[in-house]
Amino acid sequence: MPTAAKLAAAIALAVVAWIVSEQVKLLFPEGKYFGNFNYINAAIGFLCGWVVIGRQAGRGYSAGISYGITGTAAMVFWALVVHSGGEMTRLALRNRYRGPLEALTDSFGIAMEYLAMIATSQIILTLLIGGCIAGLLSEWVWRRWR
Repeated sequence: MPTAAKLAAAIALAVVAWIVSEQVKLLFPEGKYFGNFNYINAAIGFLCGWVVIGRQAGRGYSAGISYGITGTAAMVFWALVVHSGGEMTRLALRNRYRGPLEALTDSFGIAMEYLAMIATSQIILTLLIGGCIAGLLSEWVWRRWR
């Protein structure tokens, strides 16, 4: 059931995803084409905000912070899954793999490479602060518009 708290959490986490996407772009080599990178991450952030953070609204501000961080972690996980899967598909279409198991295994390796690349203090701090704000905003909206 749609609520104002779910919408607030979804929008807040989508904004966090957009900001972090811009920070991540700076870490990749110059000239890399990103396509719909920001939009995909914002959509993932929106869904994680709606499902993970917004669903838990109404349990207190400390729980809001906790669910905000949980929602942010879920957003990072799903973004890594989506983008490593996309890279694996791109490589598979170039006949880099001998079979589907090798492609799937490499997908996990690609995700770990991406995770190691984005594990900078600036991005982690942005994710933590953004997740806390999204959780607190969701809780505040839930108390304001029940």
